[in-house]
Amino acid sequence: MSRRRALLLAVLTLLASLLVVPALAAAGTTVTVYYKPAAAWTTINIHYAPNGGAWTAVPGVAMTPACTGWYSKTIDLGSANGLQVVFNNGAGTWDNNSGRNYALGTGDVTVAGGVAGTGNPCGGQPTPTTPPPTGNTATVFYSTAGRNWPVVNIHYAPNGEAWTAVPGVAMNEVACAGWVKKTVALGAATGMQAVFNNGSGTWDNNNGANYRIGAGTSKVAGGVVTGGATDPCAAVPPDTTPPSVPGGVTATADHVTVTLAWTASTDDRGVTGYQVTRNPGATVLTTATNGYIDGGLAPRTSYSYTVKAVDAAGNLSGASSTVTVTTGDAPPLPAGGSMLGGDPRKESIYFVLTARFYDGDASNDRGGSQHVKSGNAANNDPMFRGDFKGLVDKLDYIKGLGFSAIWITPVVLNRSDYDYHGYHGWDFFRVDPRLESPGASYQNLIDAAHAKGLKIYQDVVYNHSSRWGAKGLYVPTVWGARDGQWDWMYSEKVPGKTYNPLEENALGRAYNGDLWSTTAPAGNTCPNYGQTNGTFSPEGYANHHCQWPSPTAKMFPADLYHQCWIGNWEGEDARSCWLHDDLADFNTENPVVQQYLIDAYNSYIDMGVDGFRIDTAVHIPRVTWNRRFLPALQQHLVQKYGAAKANDFYVFGEVAAFVNDKWNRGSVNHSAQFYTWKERRTYSADDATAALEQFNYENLQGTGNQPTSTNAFLNGNLYHAPDHSQFSGMNIIDMRMHMNFGDAANAFNNGKDSDDSVNDATYNAVYVDSHDYGPNKSSTRYAGGTDAWAENMDLMWTFRGVPVLYYGSEVEFQAGKQIDCGPTCPLANTGRAYFGSYVEGTVVASGYGTVASASGPVATTLSKPLVQHVQRLNQIRRAVPALQMGQYSTAGVSGGIAYKRRYTAGSVDSFVLVAISSTATFTGIPNGTYTDAVTGDVQTVTGGTLTATVTAKGAMRVYVLSLPGNPAPGRVGTAGPYLR
Repeated sequence: MSRRRALLLAVLTLLASLLVVPALAAAGTTVTVYYKPAAAWTTINIHYAPNGGAWTAVPGVAMTPACTGWYSKTIDLGSANGLQVVFNNGAGTWDNNSGRNYALGTGDVTVAGGVAGTGNPCGGQPTPTTPPPTGNTATVFYSTAGRNWPVVNIHYAPNGEAWTAVPGVAMNEVACAGWVKKTVALGAATGMQAVFNNGSGTWDNNNGANYRIGAGTSKVAGGVVTGGATDPCAAVPPDTTPPSVPGGVTATADHVTVTLAWTASTDDRGVTGYQVTRNPGATVLTTATNGYIDGGLAPRTSYSYTVKAVDAAGNLSGASSTVTVTTGDAPPLPAGGSMLGGDPRKESIYFVLTARFYDGDASNDRGGSQHVKSGNAANNDPMFRGDFKGLVDKLDYIKGLGFSAIWITPVVLNRSDYDYHGYHGWDFFRVDPRLESPGASYQNLIDAAHAKGLKIYQDVVYNHSSRWGAKGLYVPTVWGARDGQWDWMYSEKVPGKTYNPLEENALGRAYNGDLWSTTAPAGNTCPNYGQTNGTFSPEGYANHHCQWPSPTAKMFPADLYHQCWIGNWEGEDARSCWLHDDLADFNTENPVVQQYLIDAYNSYIDMGVDGFRIDTAVHIPRVTWNRRFLPALQQHLVQKYGAAKANDFYVFGEVAAFVNDKWNRGSVNHSAQFYTWKERRTYSADDATAALEQFNYENLQGTGNQPTSTNAFLNGNLYHAPDHSQFSGMNIIDMRMHMNFGDAANAFNNGKDSDDSVNDATYNAVYVDSHDYGPNKSSTRYAGGTDAWAENMDLMWTFRGVPVLYYGSEVEFQAGKQIDCGPTCPLANTGRAYFGSYVEGTVVASGYGTVASASGPVATTLSKPLVQHVQRLNQIRRAVPALQMGQYSTAGVSGGIAYKRRYTAGSVDSFVLVAISSTATFTGIPNGTYTDAVTGDVQTVTGGTLTATVTAKGAMRVYVLSLPGNPAPGRVGTAGPYLR
């Protein structure tokens, strides 16, 4: 029997047990127990054990009303001839016959007043009906999908009133398969808080936030409350009515892209999408909205299109009238550049917030509207300070540290009050001018980095735009007026003028006349547009409805942007609602949105960037990544570079699981490793439907039924070819190691524990802290001390994965400081402080991790102990291929942080033993000559055992086996404060 069928049967059995039916005498191996409680219990549970059998789980199973004062339950005893029974009210009060339990037989039996008897006390009386409650009521349907709960209780508190006694009351009203139901009297209240449980200690409390449920009928499913819901158990007549025929179809061509639009169809139950047929070829395209962008067509070719609407039942409308369009020439190829190529695991990455690293051009510095309020003005420290020219000027510093790749924060044009970090994108096709300078454009930075052998990994955001939308996709119009109160906020309108963040007024505000209107714009859907809402600004000015964009104010079209706030961070809504009011959540299941983002980021691939770090990847369903964004990215890379080199483009996603365990609170859909895998079943063609199907399917599969991999692990001492056939195309930031980097040993052990569930953990990006959090979701930059930093670096540079260092950590920059406080405190007091004073002066790198000359403050920085440590780590890692790309094993290894690694490909065969901070012994290893890359110590192994002696925290031994054609490199670099 399949797991799904078994679950369905269990739910049906549970629901059948809750039905109220006339009591009939049971015979043979069944017993019907009638119980009359001595007190007014609102819930009655029977906890029992058939003779010779096991007890039910506490508190037992719910009994149902039989007749006035009596409750009943029919129980299948199997081959038993009786049972032991106790009763309880689900809130800790028990009737257990004064500790003796009740011993009952078969047939009809009774328990009342502590006395057991036989017979049917109801004598054929009808089941009592509950008088209709007075005042407001809430009828709650709760989905049992994915929950094998024998009972479901609702524990609730009407607004302004007390909670029910724990565990609440049984949801025992008649429902249907997959649902349980309870109607709750609210009295004068209009809503309530509620949580749910199985009566045995397992709770669904909306991740600690409780559920807010209003009067009327509501559904709770997958962590989401749907108010004003229809009865999910009501029989619905089949839908046989097709939607109306789409009208007003238009088609416009831009080079080899055709944009289609039409008047939305109507349907008696709702249109779910459209089928677009393109000829020649009779190609059927699908979209959920009344528009479609058809790209990549042949140049100078005539195409015709017809459109049909479809509803949830699959009814198709008639075809629209045919529209014909002719494409133009293919667009000219961008000047651009080419990525460097090469296996990304060979790199080590230096992560910079471009605007906070080094100021190469003061003319593009901008403080913004929060410059004074934040305290930045007092420090002469504008939020946009560092720039691309600053990065170009300091590429030798980064290379001199030994890094070969730079991860930079998003480059697209941002638009918000405090957007120096880059994550509030507004024009995704344009680089923010506050980062560029004459001779130091983004293209210039890429070219200059490549000339020095440094890769550029660009931070990209697919999940959201700024609160002001995305230029070229949708920009909301908000209420505004130059009415004396709000003149300071709203720019005077100038025809044709557009937003330019380099042009600030005396208050630090850029032109925003393109965003506001005193009267509601055409097609406005925001209720009460421009009416005062009863609140006031900090200055005391009246606020108005529709003055600020938000997901619930209907200021964004639902086809382009989602319309909700996240309520459950492990629920489906975490992938389809807004994170924050500054981050308008794209409807990434819409083909129009998909094409906008695909085209935007293809333009940066064309510039020659070497990889993408994907922000907030977890907030887009994996099936959308796997069906749309990742294939489109790969397709463009293959077109530009060919299939082999395309694989060198490094994609690593932020799947933010801020927990210390292997799976994010048990939710596979929200765990980092989940995103490294392809889909393992087919879902509906519509992406929004597919996202829900995937969430429910994988949620039901759970953590125990996810794919596993040996790609990171040695087979004994041997490297084996990895199997990437099920790789999604997205690697991940190693969130588990990040969360456990309070100490290196903890990070090491937790990392090992997760590696079998990652497609290939040797590609994980590994860091201690970042621009968001320190270990254990700390809000401060890592402050474990210099020795601990050295030990952490040893692990990151020699264990599987790609090491990442956040700017300044090489000198413990801002250790212990709050990473981010927004505009409520000066940036100089945070972990995002300006770093320029440390790298002033001149520096010339002679290689990765070596410096030919340096003068000024940067020379002092380069003399710091962790700088010297990371320089040598980079030199050692580059000299030993197994440390870059190797699989690993801890079999036969004793000691704390210790492991063996090997990489074999072509003529390369590299085998290494690593011991960090404490002595380790390696047994069962190949015999031969091993040379420590740290000290140059040589050990000849003849009996398969080597002991690496390490006596100090942050110290390390790296014994490399000399193999035919692959001699050990010997001692690499010069002794430093830890590696000596």
